[in-house]
Amino acid sequence: LEEFLNFKQLNTSLKEAILLDYYTAGFWWAKEMNFSLVQLSGFMDLLNVLLENLRDKHMTLGDNIKELGKAMAGIGETDSETSGNLDVFSVEQAKAVIDYLNISLFQPYKLYEYLFHSPREELVISNE
Repeated sequence: LEEFLNFKQLNTSLKEAILLDYYTAGFWWAKEMNFSLVQLSGFMDLLNVLLENLRDKHMTLGDNIKELGKAMAGIGETDSETSGNLDVFSVEQAKAVIDYLNISLFQPYKLYEYLFHSPREELVISNE
């Protein structure tokens, strides 16, 4: 994941370390849920989109939850026009994804806002 995410300063960047930890935890959670490859890809894409909404678009918690709702719209329905882009999930899997995002991203949302939008000094720590 470090190479895929193109993290170059993992040893000295708190932001990169936190993001790597978040993506790794999400990946392993999805693997433990026995998601198929397509579902795993959709889940990881969802994690990335929600974090990008926060980081790049400065989206509020409420707006990001609305984006999640749009992405999950129509799961379990047979009408393809009303389904969102995550229709590879069953209703039960979608509920589990929402529960996971609630615990991992939405509850500590202020911490992620601070991570992305608050200036701070970065301490360089040696590898000794």
